[in-house]
Amino acid sequence: MQEVYITKISKFLPNKVVLNDEIEDYLGKINGISSKARRIVLRSNKIKKRYYAIDKKGLATHTNSQLVAESIKKLFKENFIDEIKKVDLLTAGTSSPDQFMPSHAIMVHGEIPEMNSIEVMTASGNCCSGVQGMKYAFLNIATGQVNNAICTGSERLSRTMRAEQFEKEITTNLDEKTYLSFEKDFLRWMLSDGAASAYLSNEKNTDSISLKIDFIEYISYANKAETCMYMGGEKDETGNLISFKEFSPEEISTKSIFSIKQDVKLLSENILKFGMNKLIETLNKHKLNVSEFDYFLPHLSSYFFEDKIYELLKSHDLEISKEKWFTNLEYVGNVGAASPFLMLEELMNNKKIKVGEKILMMIPESARFSYVYISLTVV
Repeated sequence: MQEVYITKISKFLPNKVVLNDEIEDYLGKINGISSKARRIVLRSNKIKKRYYAIDKKGLATHTNSQLVAESIKKLFKENFIDEIKKVDLLTAGTSSPDQFMPSHAIMVHGEIPEMNSIEVMTASGNCCSGVQGMKYAFLNIATGQVNNAICTGSERLSRTMRAEQFEKEITTNLDEKTYLSFEKDFLRWMLSDGAASAYLSNEKNTDSISLKIDFIEYISYANKAETCMYMGGEKDETGNLISFKEFSPEEISTKSIFSIKQDVKLLSENILKFGMNKLIETLNKHKLNVSEFDYFLPHLSSYFFEDKIYELLKSHDLEISKEKWFTNLEYVGNVGAASPFLMLEELMNNKKIKVGEKILMMIPESARFSYVYISLTVV
């Protein structure tokens, strides 16, 4: 098995930063009425800045695949044409592809005609999808199938959160309900657009630090819990997810089937306990103690979970002091599949990490409760 290193990381956050008071300028007010949930959700998640790939009229400035292509171009600031032709593998993960077919990674590849004809792999999912793609690349490099890879994570959900996506539902149900259900409105104030890319290689940098991948551990608990966050479907009274294919065109519109929804109660009941189970299992498997790590990078959907995670770790004798925690959720936003890359990009490019230090990443996914833990060593 060859060693695998992350040697470069880049990001692309579209347009200018959007502050909390400007969100409805971009997403709009449903039937002209400001959201009742907005201030409550923003006070809880403590996100102050985010980015949208749309303008104030709701018109797209970038597609998802274009966001990724821009982040890839930033990997190679010099000699882009020469360097991009040396890439052996491309992986791309997202929960918000521009289309069902072709696959997201195929479309990203098409945005960069300077690349050679190579293997591409799409990781479909939610927050874990980008790092699932990274694991695919990690194993391919480690086993000598390829020498290097570009791994990406991205989201472009702003168009699906626009007010007009819900107005027909509200108008149709006016007699019985004149507001958007919390499970739909909640996520309008949580999510952001953007992309990030990592370059993996079997050779480390000679003139700067690299991050050696010690392991990438992934698990799904879908066998133990029902769907929590979903898009393109609706849950029935028993908790089963019914596909959009089972609804009429009129129902798809009036029930905003293609909006993203989250069962907040199910989230709070399961997200922490399953994550703790996998962390303990991972530490035991690799014979590690959390005290061996110098940095802890948790992907937080909201700062609401920060203290809860800390207290849970402490209760299991796995306390990680807050001085070791690093997240940029407050000023980057929750960018789903791109968020783990965005944390790592800032840590690697802007923080003074030192050779020999170790990094533990935690990426939870609430869609149906999946988790990824990554260990990295600075070399």
